[in-house]
Amino acid sequence: MSLRLLLVSDTHVPQRARALPDQVWAAVDAADVVFHAGDWVSAELLDMFEQRSRHLVGVYGNNDRGELRRRLPETANVTLDGVRFSVVHETGQAKGREERCEERFPDADVLVFGHSHIPWDTTSVRGLRLLNPGSPTDRRRQPVCTYMTAVVGNGQLGDVELVEVKRP
Repeated sequence: MSLRLLLVSDTHVPQRARALPDQVWAAVDAADVVFHAGDWVSAELLDMFEQRSRHLVGVYGNNDRGELRRRLPETANVTLDGVRFSVVHETGQAKGREERCEERFPDADVLVFGHSHIPWDTTSVRGLRLLNPGSPTDRRRQPVCTYMTAVVGNGQLGDVELVEVKRP
């Protein structure tokens, strides 16, 4: 049986957006596991994710303070159907990212990260899959706001999709 995953990061609610788009909440409701790679900005948003997610794996980001840092770790690790996931907010500059992350997360199969608001999907020489879902609320220099969905089953990550947030 496959698990449906949702990967989000850099929601920045309420600083960069007043609320999370309905499309993203629908994806939260549909997912078996939700990953949030930091920069929530408000504990109220974390509360809402905790209430709506079947299983939430989250970390704090550089814009998260106070209660968010008390409630969330800097890095998180979870194994789903034999696939080892790690989550962190920042991985540093793009140049050399795969090598740095291989060293920092030697036991991970998949690393979910954020910070840049730039979608990223690469695989390192060792086979570490690095995924940044972008931001569903603050596109910065990107053409659109984004998040990712994926499936894990039979010990493998599959069907990774970058999803564009449609604006009303």
